[in-house]
Amino acid sequence: MKLYQVLFGILFIFFSCGTPTATDQLQQLMEDYYEEKLQLYPLSATYQGDKRYNDYLPNSLSDEFMAKEKTFYTSVLNQLKSIDEESLSEEDLLSKKVLRWECDINLKRLEFPTHLLPLNQMWTLQLTIGQLAGGSSAQPFKTVEDYDNWLARIDDYLVWLYTAEDRMKEGIEKDVVLPKSLIKKVVPQLASIALTDVVDHLFYGPIRQLPASFSDENKTRLTTTYQSIIEDKVKPAYLQLHDFMNGEYMEAGRLSSGFDAYTFGSDYYDYAIQLYTTTNMSADEIHELGLQEVARLRSEMEKVKKQVGFTGDLNAFFEHVRTLPQLVPFDDPQQVIDNFNAIHDKMKANVDRLFSLQPKTAFEVRRTEAFREKSASAEYSPGSLDGTRPGIFYVPIPDVTKYNIFSDEDLFLHEAIPGHHFQIALQQENTALPDFRKTLWYSSYGEGWALYCESLGKELGLYDDPYQYFGMLSAEMHRAIRLVVDTGLHTKGWTREDAIAYSLANEAEPEAAIISEIERYMANPGQALSYKIGQLKILELKANANELMKDNFSMSTFHEKVLESGCIPLALLEEKIDHWTNSEL
Repeated sequence: MKLYQVLFGILFIFFSCGTPTATDQLQQLMEDYYEEKLQLYPLSATYQGDKRYNDYLPNSLSDEFMAKEKTFYTSVLNQLKSIDEESLSEEDLLSKKVLRWECDINLKRLEFPTHLLPLNQMWTLQLTIGQLAGGSSAQPFKTVEDYDNWLARIDDYLVWLYTAEDRMKEGIEKDVVLPKSLIKKVVPQLASIALTDVVDHLFYGPIRQLPASFSDENKTRLTTTYQSIIEDKVKPAYLQLHDFMNGEYMEAGRLSSGFDAYTFGSDYYDYAIQLYTTTNMSADEIHELGLQEVARLRSEMEKVKKQVGFTGDLNAFFEHVRTLPQLVPFDDPQQVIDNFNAIHDKMKANVDRLFSLQPKTAFEVRRTEAFREKSASAEYSPGSLDGTRPGIFYVPIPDVTKYNIFSDEDLFLHEAIPGHHFQIALQQENTALPDFRKTLWYSSYGEGWALYCESLGKELGLYDDPYQYFGMLSAEMHRAIRLVVDTGLHTKGWTREDAIAYSLANEAEPEAAIISEIERYMANPGQALSYKIGQLKILELKANANELMKDNFSMSTFHEKVLESGCIPLALLEEKIDHWTNSEL
């Protein structure tokens, strides 16, 4: 073969295959990012129903792990910068912007020493592991391999637990410690794991549900091994940490309430605002917005008070609602669950009219596990990506005789349908999204959507009882108050007691629930801001679209447009809805 023929063949192959396009580069990067992130954060894989890493848990508190995180996000960000945007489709461009946001916000997180605060009463790993350990959450216990995977993961977790104590000791030296009021809530959580007998132990839950199909040999081996790991490893680790937090750490605990106690506190709160609201709003702007919303909602509450014929002032009406016998009707926790299922049945006929886009993933209401329900709020736990595990609405019922139902319709709309369940399940089921976007969570979008859904109650056939409508106003007031107290706690020197008093003066929640909420904000600055900021943005986008489109505006189409791309930062949602609105004119 002549030389020119060889060269021609090479050129033909080159031009036939071509160099990777920007779209190809982005798709490959997104796939690589998703796969590497699952390895980096294997619990995320478990919650998605991906079993490949169920036997592994990295020590996220180690210097090595944090360095690995920084390298990972920096590398992805650098690769993103080299991808030309001009030829990307609208949806690919959105994905690129979302991925850039992910890298930027995670790199910013790594600038702060939050690893010195590894435990709190509300959000941290020991509570997640507790949920998994019971055997009825995302960690599967169907095969012998599943049971062995959990044993391996527990060994890794105990390394994390001992490292947590070391990090808290380092925190004492650097004046980065929890408030005493939060330490007091963590200590009994640890005690419940450290002091419970093996047969009644939370971590023994999988053995209490051993599949009958297992061989006698495996049943015996697993039972013996689980008993041993609980007695010889889990309980001693928890007891040591319990004694440390109840002693040396409690003594070092601070009396202040907000992150402004730390040298990095101001910068961290700015980051937290950006993380949770996906905006660049300032703490002062958010505080003022909260005060305005509280005043507006108090005015609306006055109308309900007048409607039901109550003659006292609004604060007296709050106490009336807290204690009205007809609103505290139950004596069995199952009645609470049954009531939520009845709410679901009541609204089903109207859901189709407002939502043309609905998920296939199954849904259940369950009581929150006993070990954490005293400090827990109602919450939604997503189903698995493959649909085999349902979405679950968890309801804490620590004392059913004090359970007040005045906000249950509103709560169902938020945590369940059409709130978190619709939004998260649709995102996970969306085959058009790249894998990394199917499980993304932006609190301002996700919680903003759920709070927005609370306003749809009348259109869904709910809120015909004025007390239930008052429950909706109270829930919105609760989120408006958060704008005031969260910024107050972390930037204005408010104490825990100041925040509790402000909440009691402006909402009907029981004092015990309010205390739990305020301590939640103390533990995780900024998260509480996301609800109202997101809700107000979605309401603004709907009002603008309605005004511009007039008779062509469709509520179900608007909901479809908001939901179809999954969780995205608010600025990107605004771009998307504005583009849709203008294209319809």
